[in-house]
Amino acid sequence: MKELKVALEAADAASKIILRYFGKTFQIRHKGEINLVTEVDEKAQKAIVRVIQKYFPKDSVLAEEGDLSKTRTASRLWIVDPLDGTTNFAHGYPRFCVSIGFECEGQMQCGVVHDPVMKEVFRAEKGKGAFLNKRRLQVSKIKSLRQSLLVTGFPYDLNDPKTDNIPYFLHLLKKVQAIRRDGSAALNLAYVAAGRFDGLWELGLNPWDVAAGILLIEEAGGRLANFSPETTNVDSRNPHWICANPFIFEDLKRELLGARS
Repeated sequence: MKELKVALEAADAASKIILRYFGKTFQIRHKGEINLVTEVDEKAQKAIVRVIQKYFPKDSVLAEEGDLSKTRTASRLWIVDPLDGTTNFAHGYPRFCVSIGFECEGQMQCGVVHDPVMKEVFRAEKGKGAFLNKRRLQVSKIKSLRQSLLVTGFPYDLNDPKTDNIPYFLHLLKKVQAIRRDGSAALNLAYVAAGRFDGLWELGLNPWDVAAGILLIEEAGGRLANFSPETTNVDSRNPHWICANPFIFEDLKRELLGARS
């Protein structure tokens, strides 16, 4: 589809900017006490929006760096994180990516997660599978939660009880093989789709963190759910997520929902 080609072109444009600055000096400012944004985030976002508007000038864009909240109800919506893992990038830690998803009438149609350092491009198109470069993706086949490698993340505001991940982390730590936490939700979702991680959970995510990743996991045969007992529909605007291969998904969900009981 044309939208996927545009997403790939836009992600490539942003990735070139990111690599040009990686390991060098650039301006940093704070959106919160520990929440960073760099001039590279902003330049990468402008490059992405420029590519999208060249092909689809009437489409709306919901992006991390900028108040574009009025576009949330648009029928054709691009959901963009120009640099997911900004803190990693700012510290020279090579775990970050570009994430671009395209949504039409509330349904994700395609998504791209581009890792500039590893030169890995994860892409998915609804109903047509997920791929890493030219290789088709499939989630892992680990059947035991005890032998699974999970990944998670922690929010910027560790004092907010609604997104306090520490009880879940401590609960699961002794029930799985290992848990990783490396600061890029979009890349972590792509790794679940690729079978590198067996499952993921995280609280307090934004639409631009997950838009491309959730489609990658769905198209790679994984299962997803919003992380709350009362919500079962998969909605990229829900902030809490559980994702895993189909063999451990129910066990992971049960452990997480029972962690605070």
